[in-house]
Amino acid sequence: MVPQQENGWKLEVLHNIKFTRARGNTDVATPSADEPTYCNVHYSKAQRPGSKQPAASNRRSGVTSERVALLVLSVLLAAAVTALGVTLYENTQTMKSLQKLQDEAKNLTEILSKTEPCKVEQPCKPPSVRDEACPRCEDGWEPHGGKCYFFSLFTLTWDQSRTECTSMRGDLVVINNREEQEFLESRLSEKMETAEDKFWIGLTDSENEGEWLWVDNTRLDTSRTFWLLNEPDNWRWKNYDGEDCVRMGVKNGAKDLKIWSDESCNSPQKSVCEKPEKACP
Repeated sequence: MVPQQENGWKLEVLHNIKFTRARGNTDVATPSADEPTYCNVHYSKAQRPGSKQPAASNRRSGVTSERVALLVLSVLLAAAVTALGVTLYENTQTMKSLQKLQDEAKNLTEILSKTEPCKVEQPCKPPSVRDEACPRCEDGWEPHGGKCYFFSLFTLTWDQSRTECTSMRGDLVVINNREEQEFLESRLSEKMETAEDKFWIGLTDSENEGEWLWVDNTRLDTSRTFWLLNEPDNWRWKNYDGEDCVRMGVKNGAKDLKIWSDESCNSPQKSVCEKPEKACP
């Protein structure tokens, strides 16, 4: 057998030669033309020089990379589907919220359309709202008729009481009309504890006897007076100087509003202060 290589194929030639002796000569062995000669030729693929056959590990690595890539794509697809589902859910909730708001707005419109406008005698804006936004009087002062009133519970002389009022940027009360007298009479009847528990007002004749002046220097209008019976009497039993200042109050009130009386200016009494309401912007 003689191996040969040609074009990447290895050629194996097997010669099977059968020899027979020639007739008449037994010493020399020569092939007979009558007998066939056999030759077996086998071809096998040989590895070309410089070429490398892929290893099994490389094939396995290729398969593993394909699986990893497929797994990554699957994860990304699942994430995309999840994100899409969340977005659709949020959009659905948003649409429901918008629909709910539209329904509420429609209901509110229907309610407002059925609401009657405010009447003239009933203000649209409650007074309490205005008071909270812009308080007309300071703490401790009561608003009424464009003024603020302070009912002092300290018993002081008339001059001391007036000083107390002016220290709070006010003065002893000046009564200008019957309506104001009604308000003060009602409030004092609630605050008085005894019959002598009365309050100074800003009226005096200390400069000229019988000439009654308010603390704002206006003269007392005799058509708008609220003297008790037989008052003023300028009684000198307590004080030789007489009674030159005015106090007011009747426990449990008086229907005719006549609750003024003159008293010694040095007598300790409670008092009523007043000042204008604070202007709101």
